[in-house]
Amino acid sequence: MSCPICGKPTVQDYRPFCSKRCADVDLARWLNESYALPAEDETPPPPDDPPTRH
Repeated sequence: MSCPICGKPTVQDYRPFCSKRCADVDLARWLNESYALPAEDETPPPPDDPPTRH
């Protein structure tokens, strides 16, 4: 397995990274919102049919 940041072989202590530096680079990317997870559309569902009066 290679480091996802620089491509060097991983080191067990920092797996899946090769060093603390690459692990920190990855963390900084998450904190700076360089990475993003796909989200569902936040459009509210349509309202239910109003109750009928008898």
